[in-house]
Amino acid sequence: MHAFVEFVSRRGKSVRISNKKSGRRTQPRRDTAIPRRPLLWLAAALLFTLPPMFGQLTGWAPSFFLLALALKFWMEPKGYRLRSFVLKLILAAVTVGAIFLSYGTLKGVEPAVSLLAVLVSLKILEAHTAREFQVMVMMAWVLCLCGFLLSQDLAIALCLFVAFALLIAALIQFHRGSSPGAFWLPLATTFKLLAQAAPVIVLLFLLLPRINTAFQFRFGDLHAARTGFSDRLSPGGIAALGNSTDIAFRAEFPDRRTGPIGPLYWRGLVMWRCDGMEWRAPYGATPISDSSRKYAASDKAIRQRITLAPHGARWMFALDHPIGMTPGAMLARGNYLDSFQPIRKPRRYEVVSTTEPLGKELSDYERREALQLPASISPSVRELAASLAARGSEPREIVNSALQFFRTQGFRYSLAPGKYDKNDLEEFLFHRRTGFCEHYAASFATLMRLAGIPARVVLGYLGGEYNDLGGFFLVRQADTHAWCEVWLPGNGWTRIDPTSAVAPGRASQDLSSFLAGRVASGEMAIGRSALITQLARLALINQIKSLWEALNYQWDTRVMGFDADVQDVLLTSLGLTNRGPLPLVMQVLVVIAAVLIIYAGWMQLRTRPRTDRIQELYKRFCQKLARIGVQRDPWEGPSDFATRAAQSLPNESGRVRWIAETYIALRYAPGPAAANLHEFAKEIDAFNAHRSV
Repeated sequence: MHAFVEFVSRRGKSVRISNKKSGRRTQPRRDTAIPRRPLLWLAAALLFTLPPMFGQLTGWAPSFFLLALALKFWMEPKGYRLRSFVLKLILAAVTVGAIFLSYGTLKGVEPAVSLLAVLVSLKILEAHTAREFQVMVMMAWVLCLCGFLLSQDLAIALCLFVAFALLIAALIQFHRGSSPGAFWLPLATTFKLLAQAAPVIVLLFLLLPRINTAFQFRFGDLHAARTGFSDRLSPGGIAALGNSTDIAFRAEFPDRRTGPIGPLYWRGLVMWRCDGMEWRAPYGATPISDSSRKYAASDKAIRQRITLAPHGARWMFALDHPIGMTPGAMLARGNYLDSFQPIRKPRRYEVVSTTEPLGKELSDYERREALQLPASISPSVRELAASLAARGSEPREIVNSALQFFRTQGFRYSLAPGKYDKNDLEEFLFHRRTGFCEHYAASFATLMRLAGIPARVVLGYLGGEYNDLGGFFLVRQADTHAWCEVWLPGNGWTRIDPTSAVAPGRASQDLSSFLAGRVASGEMAIGRSALITQLARLALINQIKSLWEALNYQWDTRVMGFDADVQDVLLTSLGLTNRGPLPLVMQVLVVIAAVLIIYAGWMQLRTRPRTDRIQELYKRFCQKLARIGVQRDPWEGPSDFATRAAQSLPNESGRVRWIAETYIALRYAPGPAAANLHEFAKEIDAFNAHRSV
């Protein structure tokens, strides 16, 4: 029976195995440790893979990843590492269980990426050899890909690009070993490699056939996480988004750069079913006929180009009131756009709207639906509606009386109005009188129905932040807004925004600008530090913010939105007809091969040895001496050869010594002077005239 004795050093660097029975002794097997410099580059790269994790994954997974990275730098100098196989299994089982508890499943992209991040964390604690270092680099590249799948924002893309470059630098430093050089030298080599690969990457991006519609992906519950929209308007639902910075959509006006004059009401969903303070949209959208022909040549028609962020539902947005058909969507009853498919990827579309009211005929069915009332309405609310109706015989007079009620009875606009239930209409109208846009829209529409005027609630967005650099409006989730539409004879459905009676400046500004103005005037308390508020007002900060938003927009539309349709337009403009994926792939391969051949030829010319003129002139001088019998030996230096040649040619000894001394000075000078080189060449050319001994 063989008996083995294994000695393992504390730092894990060498292993010696002896065989007692045979008496043979093996050579020590080296266990190479990870060099410090490559480890630093790798750690920097892993730090840049963290931003998409913190934005998308459960909080403890990236925190554990960061903790493991910090522990590695504490353990490495001391020679510690995660050695026990049993402990590794226990940690792996615990983390897998934690992922399951966090997500409720192990299926899906986010649990998978969390699991990968945890495994990389354990690998960081375990790794101590050069081979394991290369494994960590490969796993980090996979993390970069996973981070891009989680989010394709420009900031995330830049972070992941930096991580990718630092991983290349880590490998370059690793293969350089301990050779001397500046710490930043691997970065220079990395940029050279990336610059050489850039033309091929651009060609593949532009010409490779599109399998998907675009490059952007979204996973998870988009509806719940990214939008405040719902087919149900409940008290407090929109107010919760008051501080949200998530982007809802961006809008351009191709025919007028700065957009139309007046407030921007972006229509999204129309709600008919009333339950006091709560309103609901129909369960299914009903299409209406195309109304574009009537307004096609109207001066009030406004064309918009909208880039919509994914939200997982079907609603789309346009200025009041959209007309015509938009590809992939229908114009639903209530004059709003409804997509045929859930919007799970960024969507870019054009739509035409008009400022004129639409639908000047009200059917009996719509009238009954627009006058439907909840089962329970308190007597005081009914008395209020009756008093409003008694103040005028015309619907417009009743509407004005209701707006005057909100304007003069101490109502306040607030992001934190407190909790209301759907039956708290009386509480809102007569006691608390504090609310956000949904409170005013729901209560006003209910009062109109009680007064006998058909009314409905519209949910959408109001305003938007205009970007001068990009020429577009940026609409955020914080700009979510609710308003009313009432039926006025001879005018049709007319927009009434009761919030403007309480907060007059809200309609002309996006919510953040409106709230900043109220804070500056002292109408609202500051919800953040005074320093941050002052920084937000600086012109330089606003310019940087506008530039960043413009870059983000170009990234989303030009790069991430480069789909098959845009590619077809590009190929047509280049004279390349898209005859299918296979011919296009062949064309791409031919172009890439041509680029690589040109690049290889350029590198060959660049690396070809250059002619040394000084050496060539001295060689010609030696050849002239050889023809008259003074042959230079291969091992003979220029000084010794000049001494021997001067002895053989006493009449030319001075010229021979001058040529040799000048050659030595030119050959080994940091930068030879052009005048000396010219004299040197002239003297060698003239040496032919004096060949006699």
